[in-house]
Amino acid sequence: MLTRIDLRGSTTDPRRLLPRAAIDVTAATEAMRPIVESVREHGADAVRAATRKFDGVELARLRVPVEALGRAADALDADVRAALLESIGRARTVHADQRRTEVTTTLVPGGTVTQRWIPVRRVGLYVPGGLAAYPSSVVMNVVPAQTAGVEGIAVASPPQRETGLPHPAVMAACSLLGVTEVYAVGGGQSIAMLGYGIPGECEPVDLITGPGNVWVTAAKRLLRGEVGIDAEAGPTEIAILADDTADPVHVAADLISQAEHDPMAASVLVTPSVTLADQVDLQLASRIGSTKHSERVTTALTGPQSAAVLVDDLAQGLTVVDAYAAEHLEIQTRDARSVAERVRNAGAIFVGAWSPVSLGDYCAGSNHVLPTGGCARHQSGLSVQTFLRGVQLIEYDEPALREVAGHVVALANAEDLPAHGEAVTARFPR
Repeated sequence: MLTRIDLRGSTTDPRRLLPRAAIDVTAATEAMRPIVESVREHGADAVRAATRKFDGVELARLRVPVEALGRAADALDADVRAALLESIGRARTVHADQRRTEVTTTLVPGGTVTQRWIPVRRVGLYVPGGLAAYPSSVVMNVVPAQTAGVEGIAVASPPQRETGLPHPAVMAACSLLGVTEVYAVGGGQSIAMLGYGIPGECEPVDLITGPGNVWVTAAKRLLRGEVGIDAEAGPTEIAILADDTADPVHVAADLISQAEHDPMAASVLVTPSVTLADQVDLQLASRIGSTKHSERVTTALTGPQSAAVLVDDLAQGLTVVDAYAAEHLEIQTRDARSVAERVRNAGAIFVGAWSPVSLGDYCAGSNHVLPTGGCARHQSGLSVQTFLRGVQLIEYDEPALREVAGHVVALANAEDLPAHGEAVTARFPR
């Protein structure tokens, strides 16, 4: 079922050999450029035109009426409501502990530097539609923004053909979270709308977060600099580092769970056990036929982005998963916590047999908006910090400045910037 990549005995850089989805964001960016520019120049008319073209929806209004959000919450299935409220509660508990406190460092009497953390004033949160509805992504975007103290939160999500509104579950999640500014706009046009604003309809934001398809990613790239963005998200991915103690039923089920997202989703097993790899293949073959999205899952699991990677031992396995830098990494080995603590690169790490990725997608309390495509080597997932800016307050009195003045002048002259030094010495006339 899964392509085999045998790295046993290999000394080649694993990054050259590991599977990865091929996405041409550069080409998508050029295709998206005229749409983004049209929204900047023509506003709501351009947004409606793009929505008509790509979603097949004629928008009477961009913003969703608050009453529609309330109706969606009222109509929500009781079990789904309970699950969303549990997800919200757990996310709030975890994210509350991420809040940073102001710290003042006194270097000399009268000379201090204070590190403040100031929330972004206004953010745009994108919630994808596409092949599925993602009320959980509403939770994952909104909770850290609210916890950080963001004043203005605008959510954008694609309209449904039947209603011209976002998916009811997405609207219900917004209502449960107290978000009233919601737009029935998806794709790259929504990113342009949030970034540039629509006079009289949508105030421009300072930061845009949330996962999306390649067109959303392309629009984010074009808006970078105009606004802040969280990341250029690619297809979802799971890597599982497992040894011979892992249950092949668990491993197969978890690989399928991520393949269910998208035909380009990546499912990667890294193991020193050929027996486990064989058993997982058998489980995949037996389970795929009974899963709802079997065609999508089959395409993802048999694509070039998915594989079973054979390694000599767990030490090499750790080297491989660090090179891969998965969005989601499961550790299903002996002493899984100890192994997990040796991982350097991953968006989120799920430790042991009872911590599947799908728990993190919904109710672990963690955030599921995570770096993809190897970006976990240098980037973090969405958190309260995403919505905070560090600002330093530098406060020196006259004696404190006088004490360090000579060092400032020496460094200014060393850089041939004498006016920098004079800005200090001018304060101490002879």
